[in-house]
This record gives sequence, structure tokens and C-alpha cells, in this order.
Amino acid sequence: MSNRLINWFHYSSPATFYPLAGKMVPWFTALAVIFCVAGLWIGFFVAPTDFQQGEGYRIIFLHVPTSWMSMFIYLVMAFWSAVGLTLNTRLSGVMATALAPTGAIMAALSLWTGALWGKPMWGTWWIWDARLTSELILFFLYLGYIALRSAIDDPRRGDKACAVLALVGVVNIPIIYFSVQWWNTLHQGSSVSMTRSPSMAHTMLWGMLLMALAAWMYTIAVALVRARAIILERERHADWVVRLPELNA
Repeated sequence: MSNRLINWFHYSSPATFYPLAGKMVPWFTALAVIFCVAGLWIGFFVAPTDFQQGEGYRIIFLHVPTSWMSMFIYLVMAFWSAVGLTLNTRLSGVMATALAPTGAIMAALSLWTGALWGKPMWGTWWIWDARLTSELILFFLYLGYIALRSAIDDPRRGDKACAVLALVGVVNIPIIYFSVQWWNTLHQGSSVSMTRSPSMAHTMLWGMLLMALAAWMYTIAVALVRARAIILERERHADWVVRLPELNA
């Protein structure tokens, strides 16, 4: 057990994490493509037409996974922020910073696809519904995190300031998730739950889960690529960066 912990801690340094991330990127990219193709095929060509919403319901195969990921990414950012504040690790700030743009994209896609679904179903692109409003706040939290990180030149000081923002903003995640239960809202409840059977056809569920896996794999791949770029920028004067064969080729 101790040897395994030592091996994991070995990769907590930017110098050792950088080559490991480079090896993992192609695998997660390939998985993202495979899951996305399979999920879109099932969602748009195999899954049956919904008896209430017709063909328009198929936007959920994009809307639901991006909504899930927008919340999950922020939770992971908050985790890395907490680790960075408590253990003062350099890699924690790198990972949180690398995840923020993808989280903002997922939140934007959630809002955009939700508007595309809401127009034919509700008759309007936007309402100040509890879940929509809290998701919009999440999008602004991502933008605020990115802006704050760009405004502070010193990486260590910027990581700490952004970590505080991420931990304060994490209170919005349960508000998003439970908003349908806590308030009278137009937004429909969750079709997939950990405590009850899914209220949809199995092909619909498989399409949604495959798209969620695709979004997850994409997020990991892009975050690793972005983390490598951030590491190179922050460690550009380190000896191990100067000796990198890919930079000297």
C-alpha cells in the first residue's frame, strides 16, 4: 500500500506529471470520439420518438450531459482548490485553472441547448426559472474564475485567490441540483436518479449515458492538454523543461 501511495505522489510534481499527461491525452481523446459517435447515433437515429415532446426531445442528448459536466467540473475544481490551499501543491492550481474554460463551455452549452428546448416546449427562449438562473450563475462563476486568474500575474497568489472563489461558489451546485425540488419551477425533474428506475426508454438512457461519458472523456483530454501548456508556461525556466526533447526538436 505504501509503495502505491509513493507512486501516486510521484506524479504530483509538474516535472513527472507532464509526460504522464502527454501519454494519457490520446487515449482519452479516442474514447471521447468513440463514445460521442455511439451516443449521437443512438440518440438521434435509434432512440424512439417521445410521445409527448416528439422529435424535439432529442436535444436532451446534448443538454443533459453538458449540464451534468458543468456541475461536476466545478466540484472537481473546488476539490483541487481545497487540496491546493491545505497542502500548498503546485499541481492543484494548474488542474483547477485547466478545468475552468471547459467548465464554462459546458455551462454555456447547457444554457444554449436548454433555450433551444425551451422555445418549442415553453414558448420562450428564457425564463427566470430557479434551475436556469442558478445555472447562469454557475456560468458567471466560471467566467469570474478565469478573469481573476488572468488578472493576477503571480501564479501562486492567483491560485490561492481563485481557490477561495471556487470554494465559495461551490454552494451553488446543490442549489442547481435540488432547485426543482425546493421551488415551484417549470423545469422538469430528473429523468435519471440514483434512487429510482429511469423514467425513459433504455435506448434513450444508453444514448444519454454514452454522451455523458463522451463529455467526461473530452473534459479530461482537454484539461490534460491545457495543464501541460500551463506547466510549460510556469516552469519555463526549470532545467527539466529546457531538456525536453519535444521542445528542442
